[in-house]
Amino acid sequence: MAIEELLGQLTLEEKCSLLSGSAFWYTQAVERLGIRKLMLTDGPHGLRKQVENADHLGLNKSVPATCFPPAAALAASWNEELIYEMGEALGIECRAENVDVLLGPGANIKRSPLCGRNFEYFSEDPYLSSRLAKAHITGLQSKGVGASIKHFAANNQETRRLTINAKVDERTLREIYLASFETAIKEGKPWTVMCAYNRLNGEFGSENKKVLNDVLRDEWAYEGLVVTDWGATNDRVKGLEAGQDLEMPSSGGVNDRAVLEAVQEGKITEAQVDVSVRRLLELIAKADEKPPVEPFVPKTHHELAQKIASECIVLLKNEEQQLPLAKTEKIALIGEFAVKSRIQGGGSSHINPTFLDTLLEEMQKRGGDAVLYEKGFSVDAESLDEAELERAIAAAKAADKVVLCMGLPESYETEGLDRKHLNLPGAQLEMIRVLKQYNPNLIVVLNNGAPVVMPFEDDVKAIVEGYLLGQAGSGAMASILYGEVNPSGKLAETFPMRLEDTPAYLNFPGEGYQVEYREGVFVGYRHYDSKKIRPQFAFGEGLSYTTFSYGSIETDQESILDTDQLRVKVRVTNTGKRAGKETVQLYVHDCQNEIIRPEKELKGFVKLSLEPGETKTAEFVLNKRSFAYYDVEQKDFLVQSGQFEILVGASSRDIRLKKTVTVTSTAKIHKHFHANTTFGELYAYLPTRPIAEERMDYFKRESGIDFEMGENAEDFAFRVICDFPLKTLVTFTEGRYSRKQLAELLEQVNKIGEG
Repeated sequence: MAIEELLGQLTLEEKCSLLSGSAFWYTQAVERLGIRKLMLTDGPHGLRKQVENADHLGLNKSVPATCFPPAAALAASWNEELIYEMGEALGIECRAENVDVLLGPGANIKRSPLCGRNFEYFSEDPYLSSRLAKAHITGLQSKGVGASIKHFAANNQETRRLTINAKVDERTLREIYLASFETAIKEGKPWTVMCAYNRLNGEFGSENKKVLNDVLRDEWAYEGLVVTDWGATNDRVKGLEAGQDLEMPSSGGVNDRAVLEAVQEGKITEAQVDVSVRRLLELIAKADEKPPVEPFVPKTHHELAQKIASECIVLLKNEEQQLPLAKTEKIALIGEFAVKSRIQGGGSSHINPTFLDTLLEEMQKRGGDAVLYEKGFSVDAESLDEAELERAIAAAKAADKVVLCMGLPESYETEGLDRKHLNLPGAQLEMIRVLKQYNPNLIVVLNNGAPVVMPFEDDVKAIVEGYLLGQAGSGAMASILYGEVNPSGKLAETFPMRLEDTPAYLNFPGEGYQVEYREGVFVGYRHYDSKKIRPQFAFGEGLSYTTFSYGSIETDQESILDTDQLRVKVRVTNTGKRAGKETVQLYVHDCQNEIIRPEKELKGFVKLSLEPGETKTAEFVLNKRSFAYYDVEQKDFLVQSGQFEILVGASSRDIRLKKTVTVTSTAKIHKHFHANTTFGELYAYLPTRPIAEERMDYFKRESGIDFEMGENAEDFAFRVICDFPLKTLVTFTEGRYSRKQLAELLEQVNKIGEG
């Protein structure tokens, strides 16, 4: 039966019931019309289908499913093709369990490394985040399973997440927090968008008309369904009016009745209800198309999980080529993480894995008896046990090298809680201080979902960031440590030297029910680079067992209009002796300095696979958004005409090539002037500059202010007058310039400003 025909046969009561769940994971059905229920269940990096007791915090058991690397690790791969492939695998597993919509990916920005759920998000950079989220969405949906990109929007902390009011200025919202979703939604076309719990500038995510309707529907032309985060509904009727289609889970009929009564009382119309019901019926129709898919083979997906995880591992330090290990070397493997690897974070994304490797097992497969394990410390211990320490010292003395398995316990990183600091547990730091006295060849392998500070950086020879790598992570890590796979991961977030250096320090997690995003657009590397703060490890950083040289940079044009595309080509050569992969990163720097902007911003990346001696070309296409900032007054992304530097390198702090291009804006700027507009603002707008110059000369003559300041008097006078508002034409001339003349001036310049 066609959707419009179904709408015509549904009663008002049935329509209202369809807009909320029937149980924890299911939508309502209307059996008499053949409208089936949909099953939505948690992801994002695996299937968390619960068949018995349901919850949204990962407390109760779920069916076995492949636990792929969470988003924090995935982002370090910078590999859209691999993430698409993971999405396909997730779709296959969902189809095997009759799941219609998998909740994810999470595209929230990592505003602070303290956020307890950062393991579930991609990056501090919106361009990278949105590109990777798009890959996840399109891979999943290619198998006939819907994605639910979340949590829209500005859900960047767990503290008071259900009620906190995030105060974000418009430019920051557009350039950072909405941009992280924009490409993923516009190009990935997720079947559903999940609204956030929190308030944004005073409005709950479930009833924020600006976000759910004005931006999502009107500007981005989104046609899918908006679903609440589980339990995020505040006022169901207000939410429906704002564009919230489906409430999950069931409210036991409470909100169905609220919607019904609102229609009956004339507060909303049945036509408004129909809009959301139609979207639900369209979602069911999409889910019923079901393209053919391959059968779910757990072992095959486990192997894929290891392949993906191996590209997520980031080599941060490798002094004296401590890595890769030789299979004949005696290795002391110390730390409980070697036998109790953390594969994921805690909360709603907690997957019941089909297989589970340990690093000890995987290293012994390669090194055999040459690998000796000692516990050394428990994962959450703050102090060392003397007996364990003695055994660790003995192992270190007998070994050629020591691999220390360190990281954060699960209690540090989980949905619902934020961290208070960036430190590793005390026992781990103490172990390094002790063992370096007995064996200088210390290699740290980290197991964590978000940045930690590393006061031990100078005390160890190598550092490997392993993040949370999913069920096959130990096999992936062993393959990296022994050189079977060349590391190619790069950080998708900055690792600071200390918490006090972070952008949101003193403004996270806020006070009471409010948090202010006072750092503005200066999030992540934008903050560190612009303020010249040295991080411990920079955004985009990551080493390889081979080396790469950047040979040349070419653009197809030297000067473009902002309506044009700019093509950039960069030649990269593998100058080492091993095959390897290099992520070539392109940043843009605005040379004008008239608008407050970050030092540089990521606008492109390409991951190249290169054999020894091989050269390839990384190609980028830049468009208007690559050079634009959000102009609040014009309510649009605009380019400021002038010169821009194209910066290409191996990280945000390792720029190898530069080229300057000129971009000219074609935008028709509509300016509005008023009595408090300054002379400088009138002067800066080219069409009104002649008028500004005339009035500034008049002001200089008639104001009675002495601008004679030696050789630079004229320049001094100009700079001072630029700060005076136009209303001072009246007050500083004692009325010789009348209020009527001021009104006529404003009328004249506003006509010009209207274009």
